[in-house]
Amino acid sequence: MHLNRHERRHGTLAAVFSAVCIGLGQLYNKQYVKGLIWMTCSQLFFWSYYPYAFKGISGLLTLGDVPTRIINGKVVQGDHSIFMLIHGLITLIIILLFLGMYAMNIYDAHKNGTIRDEGGRAPGFVASFKNAKFRNLPYLLLLPAAVLVLFVTVIPLVFNVLIAFTNYSAPDHIPDRSLVDWTGFASFFELFAQKAWRSTFMGIAIWNIIWAVASTLTVFIAGLMLAMMLNHPRVKLKKFWRTMFILPWAVPQFISILVFRVLLNGTFGPVNDLIVKMGFSPVPWLSDPTMAKITIILVNLWFSTPFLMALMSGVLTTMPRDLYEAADVDGASSRHKLRKITLPLVLSATAPILIMQFAFNFNNFNLIYLLTDGNPNQPDYFYAGSTDILISWIFKMTLNQSQFNMASAVSIIMFVLIAVFSLWNYKRMKSNQEEDWS
Repeated sequence: MHLNRHERRHGTLAAVFSAVCIGLGQLYNKQYVKGLIWMTCSQLFFWSYYPYAFKGISGLLTLGDVPTRIINGKVVQGDHSIFMLIHGLITLIIILLFLGMYAMNIYDAHKNGTIRDEGGRAPGFVASFKNAKFRNLPYLLLLPAAVLVLFVTVIPLVFNVLIAFTNYSAPDHIPDRSLVDWTGFASFFELFAQKAWRSTFMGIAIWNIIWAVASTLTVFIAGLMLAMMLNHPRVKLKKFWRTMFILPWAVPQFISILVFRVLLNGTFGPVNDLIVKMGFSPVPWLSDPTMAKITIILVNLWFSTPFLMALMSGVLTTMPRDLYEAADVDGASSRHKLRKITLPLVLSATAPILIMQFAFNFNNFNLIYLLTDGNPNQPDYFYAGSTDILISWIFKMTLNQSQFNMASAVSIIMFVLIAVFSLWNYKRMKSNQEEDWS
């Protein structure tokens, strides 16, 4: 039954009253206990938190007005811009949560007013509590996890994004010695406008993409080849060989990387010592820019191949044998069976893993930092070496050089690159799946 404009007055009036004052709409709907609870809690929160909220938002907008000073030989503590940014961010989130409760209060008043318009009676406090208990129980159970995610994940991420729009960097804008200011997109403009920053960013970004693609492809090919060899009918002692090849993955990567750093040392490394004894020139594994990049890819091949090998072995064992038998009947060669049957089936089964592997390699900080520390040096780069990738460059800019705003700008660009690549591949996989089912 449709109600005319005059018959809908209770829902509209209750919503208006709750918009004017939280809880007033519930009182209008004769939900006195519920309305008093809403009104009391909201008023206590508003008037007790209002001074802190005003201070927090003011600090977020200004990032401080009074720097630390020395007066008559005494240090007079001033504003700390970063603390004010964090406090302002938390305050803003609390205000947004309060506005969400405000909207819920208006919706509740309108809903119960509509019940009155339809000739019913708004439920009392006990009935409302029982309905909310069963209807909103999943949300109440998720609330602790949501709060944890909000303060452990969301706030740090937003803080990192906001830093990119400030001049938070050494030596002139480090609290509490000096204040930090909002600068808009100046960090991004400087990153691409200044030649030194632009050449550093572009050089590292190009190597980062080459590294991620090369490391993913080499590991995929090596893992597939090992899996095919291990699954060949003529290979004996399959369990022994699988155990041997899985050992590099079982050893902690931290230890293995440090071992490789010693083995490939150009001065006293055993590998070069053996090469010299064989009558060849020593190889600059970690001292030549090009050779160091090749070395990183080879070492990563050692670490990551066992995982892909185990994954490929599982995929190969589940492949339908009738496809290969039909191919044999048609006279297909091994190369054609690999290209037309094995590769498509393996790729369709492992595509999500390969995307994850690419994203992991794109941000593989441990291998770069522990094996080469970004070296050898690159004179044309700002705070980076020849083998640095974006994540290790960010690490150096933050911990070693205190260029927090530039590091934050680079991290945002990294996030956009990885997100676009992952979404593009995900949509391609989804479309392929839909085509398979159609």
